[in-house]
Order: sequence, then structure tokens, then C-alpha cells
Amino acid sequence: MAQTGSGTINVTLPGENEILITRTLNAPRHLVYRAWTTPELVKKWWPGRRGEMTVVEMDFRVGGGWRYVMLAHGDFELAFHGTYREIVPNERIVHTEVMEAPDTAADSEEGAVVNTVTFEDADGGATLVSIRTYAGSRVVRDMIAQSGMEGGVREQFEIIEELAAALA
Repeated sequence: MAQTGSGTINVTLPGENEILITRTLNAPRHLVYRAWTTPELVKKWWPGRRGEMTVVEMDFRVGGGWRYVMLAHGDFELAFHGTYREIVPNERIVHTEVMEAPDTAADSEEGAVVNTVTFEDADGGATLVSIRTYAGSRVVRDMIAQSGMEGGVREQFEIIEELAAALA
């Protein structure tokens, strides 16, 4: 179970092609959601502590697209993009996510995973954030799970918590 604030994240593999990440943040749900959906704030938390964002494009509406590019500390560029499928303000965001390869068109959804992010009230004015990733296969799920993603997501949550505190 996720622990409140600055604690650990809980990462499980609930299905053949799923990853579930949960963490309780010491911040009200509306501020966590705001940090998650405001381009200027996404630019601060999305790379964790592993680089800096060079591109944050968000057409935050159902059917709209997003694209994030970061320059990692190893001086290589990572780019991801996707499409918003469902948005329920302060509660739920469903979107596709594709890691761009040098030979992949930026508008391609081929190989996309689907992320469902939920925001729920928790005790003491905190927010339980859950990210359920549906990968296309067990191979893709395992590749994501073994990519170092857990450490990066931990850093992201720490920064979101800091940003939400500053917004309060």
C-alpha cells in the first residue's frame, strides 16, 4: 500500500500486460491535478531529476495530443507523445503514450501504451494517485517495468508534491 507523503511508491503487475503505480501525495487533489495538467508545471516535474524538458506541447482536451521532449543528463534526447482519450477534471486522465524512436513519425500511435491516471482524496487532505499502464503485451510491459521507470516516477512524485505545496 502506498504511504502518505515522501514515502514509497507501490508498483505491481496486476495483469499480463499491466503495470499499476500508486502513491499518496501530501497535497490536495486539485493542486496535484493542476501540476499534472499545466504545461509550465509539467516541464518542472516530468523529467524527474534526470534531465531537462526542451518541449512540452499539450492540447489538453479529449482527442488532443501531447508531446514531451527531454534532454537527459547523458546528453541524449528522449521524446514521447500521445493522445488524450478521456479527461474528467480532478479525477481521471486517460491517454496514449509512445516513445519516439529516430525512425518513428511523431504522429504515429503504433506501439502506444494506454495510461489511466486517477486522483482520489486521501486522509488528511492528501491525494492518492494511481497510474495504470496497459501495454500491448507482456514483453512490452516487462520492458517498461525494467527500464528504470520506478526511480523516475518516484522522482516525479517528489517534485509534484513540492510544486503542489508551492501552489497552496
